[in-house]
Amino acid sequence: MSETRTDDQPQHAPAPRHWEADVLLRDGRTAHIRPIRPEDADLLVEFYGRVSEKSKYYRFFAPMPRLSERDVRRFTQVDHVTRVALVLLVGGRMIAVGRFDVLDGERSTQAEVAFLVEDEHQGRGIAQILLEHLAQAGRERGVEKFVAEVLPDNQRMIHTFKDAGYQVASGYEDGVLVLEFPIDPTETAIGVMQQREHRAESASIERFFGARSVAVIGASRRQDTIGQALVRNLVTGDFTGRVYAVNQAATAVSGLPAYKSVSDIPDEVDVAVVAVPAESVQDVVLDCAAKGVHGLVVISSGFAETGEEGRQRQRRLVGLARSYGLRLIGPNCLGVINTDPSISLNASLSPLMPPRGRAGFFCQSGALGSAILEKVNNRGLGLSTFVSAGNRADVSGNDLLQYWEEDDSTEVVLLYLESIGNPRKFSRIARRVSRRKPVVAVRSGRTTQGVPMGHAVRTIAAPQQAVDAMFRQAGVIQVDTLEEMFDVAQLVAHQPLPRGRRVAVVGNSDALGLLAADAAAAVGLVVNKSVALGADATAEDFEDALDAAIDDPEVDSVVAVYIPPLNVSGEDVANVLAAVGEQSDKPLVTTFLGAEGVPELLRVPDVAGSTAGRGSVPSYPAVEAAVRALARVVQYAVWLRTPEGTPVAEDEVDTRAARRLVNEVLMRHPEGRDLAPDELRDLLATYGIELWPAIRVADLAEAQAAGAELGWDVVLKATAEHLRQRPDMAHVWRNIDTPEEMADAWAGLTELINDPDLAAFTVQRTAPPGVPVAVSSLEDPLFGPVVTFGISGPFTELLGDKSYRIPPLGEHDAADMVREVRSSPLLFGYRGSEVVDVAEVERLVRRVAQLQADLPQLRSTELGLVLAGAHGASVLSAAARVEPVVDARSDWFVRRLSTMPGDTLPD
Repeated sequence: MSETRTDDQPQHAPAPRHWEADVLLRDGRTAHIRPIRPEDADLLVEFYGRVSEKSKYYRFFAPMPRLSERDVRRFTQVDHVTRVALVLLVGGRMIAVGRFDVLDGERSTQAEVAFLVEDEHQGRGIAQILLEHLAQAGRERGVEKFVAEVLPDNQRMIHTFKDAGYQVASGYEDGVLVLEFPIDPTETAIGVMQQREHRAESASIERFFGARSVAVIGASRRQDTIGQALVRNLVTGDFTGRVYAVNQAATAVSGLPAYKSVSDIPDEVDVAVVAVPAESVQDVVLDCAAKGVHGLVVISSGFAETGEEGRQRQRRLVGLARSYGLRLIGPNCLGVINTDPSISLNASLSPLMPPRGRAGFFCQSGALGSAILEKVNNRGLGLSTFVSAGNRADVSGNDLLQYWEEDDSTEVVLLYLESIGNPRKFSRIARRVSRRKPVVAVRSGRTTQGVPMGHAVRTIAAPQQAVDAMFRQAGVIQVDTLEEMFDVAQLVAHQPLPRGRRVAVVGNSDALGLLAADAAAAVGLVVNKSVALGADATAEDFEDALDAAIDDPEVDSVVAVYIPPLNVSGEDVANVLAAVGEQSDKPLVTTFLGAEGVPELLRVPDVAGSTAGRGSVPSYPAVEAAVRALARVVQYAVWLRTPEGTPVAEDEVDTRAARRLVNEVLMRHPEGRDLAPDELRDLLATYGIELWPAIRVADLAEAQAAGAELGWDVVLKATAEHLRQRPDMAHVWRNIDTPEEMADAWAGLTELINDPDLAAFTVQRTAPPGVPVAVSSLEDPLFGPVVTFGISGPFTELLGDKSYRIPPLGEHDAADMVREVRSSPLLFGYRGSEVVDVAEVERLVRRVAQLQADLPQLRSTELGLVLAGAHGASVLSAAARVEPVVDARSDWFVRRLSTMPGDTLPD
């Protein structure tokens, strides 16, 4: 591509901090992207010297064997506004550069874009990554369209643009193909980006689970050491690949030859398991990078969990590993396990290799990892794969979700989460995965919002209810304890999903049958069939009753209660339960002998080698636990049958106008400010929200003038916060039609209010009667946009009767928000009142959510008083504040790996 600007320009303000990021390439390896700097001159010259003549010709349309000093200065000195350039680095070496130059002056909305990728690294998706990040930078700088000039035989670059998901128009000029495309983040472009993200992250995790060679660094000959345990667990776990011991002082470890370093190993190494002192880990990273290792599992402790010094050490470790293309699990972790017999990988400290099963398990706590694996084994549940991420410095639950989504051997995903570093991304991925397989999660610190010391996350401003709402919205089955997680897991792993909430209870104990009915009612299930067989019921009696219950069209699931008579083994009844459970298309759970898990007698053989196949019947020690697990699964089944819904259509809103308005305010007030009434009214109008005009008045004369201006039939009201939250004080005078009535209203209100000068009186047209509701949103530092709904008033604030969601919202999300607040009956004809126009309320909720989702510069938006009536809703008061974007959202329109708060990313 040709350059359009040849003038040397001085460097202006530094580029935004969030333009710098670690990224994951198509092959699952990492790289670092950042704006170019003047001091990159030598890096650029070295990079250019490694690029082939053909690639140089494709870039500049002419032979250009070397860069002149003027070229180097022009390419490295940019203003980050009209001339933006990003470089991609691996191991401190520049391997690619991409740039755009705004055409025809500073106020132009078009820019020419170009790339140059080192030949050795072409085919790794680097140009796509650069295009994503340049497009986002361009959007932030007011660029609306990219233009690219490409030689017709440069097919790789042509496909880069056309495969990005943008609407590309093309034409020829002087034998050169000219491509033009708007860079708005369309649904197609975002979908393409997310698919590439999915493939890259899945590939990076597959390299761990599919390792054919593992090096244990810190392997030891001494018993009762971590290095010795790691080697022993790999060998005794029947790992089908090669195990290499690395120990500087030994010649052999556990019968294996020992190497002084990873570099000394004669063969390739896929994964390195690191168990050396924390201060030595960085040297190991450099050794592994030189060897070409894909990933590290860092068992070593002494990092962020130990305090600030360890936190800094962890930052350096992650930055170093990523800068050389390595992914990292840990540090301070238990390790990874793959039970696939063709792999049989136990690269962990757990001496127990769990049985083969259908569940993938991710946990963050290394300390809890061994206990979790033992519990899995005792229950007969089995796992497909297991990861303990420790401090979760790099690889996280989001990465594992990307892998498990496509993994045929994983049918259930189990997550024990102590913190969530990127909740928006988690929500997006989990929602997609939950459509294919159940995701069961337990989250510690729900009440305190605390996280372990080794985990670094941004501060959260949204309340706990917002986090819970995010899980529900994504279809995640959230439970309170590890025990309940396994209760749910053994049900979804072995039994079909229920079609509804109707339950049949079949048992030989009247007392337990009554307990089951009470427990079902408490969790929203309906027992519409209860069969008491008596204490002396036979296996045949159970079989007949279970068959009848399963054949009953009014039954969606069955709870079988069995307490054996004295001196009876119950084996005959177990055979009946197993046979019925294997053939039934409705879920069957039991309290067989008070056993926990999937007892041997109730298991169905599995052709895939799992301990218990589909149709095996899970058992619970208490009938309440069985019913509670069933209720969780019913909620998931209902969510699964609910259509996903669609976001607000693009033709229903004017996003460009809204973005332009907000940017103009920030240009005049870079520090941000509250929007003025006229600005607020115009902003809301771009999203189809009509804000009723309200006129602030300071005295009676102004109030009378305002009434006349509005055509009378107005209200006079005090809008100060301290009065709006006082239900014991009258601060509104309605239906004012004349100057005399306004005088009466003014006298009446000022007499009631102690300090009228602070009342913030306004005059507004009288709105139709209705139920007062409030819709608000905020930009959370961790979550990004969060939207809230509730009935207006101090009691809502006092009792916390609000609903929350993470935008964007579909139709069902908004409908659920309106209905789940405890005071929602007020909207649906409570005690004979008029049913309000709920559809309009839901529309307002979705528009506010979409507005917040589209404009991260909006720090908060509030429709503080909306009167929802029978024939519409009147927006009577609103407020909004805009502030500059300091940090990018955790799930921006570009692929980027998460960082610890406050990180300075490596060069």
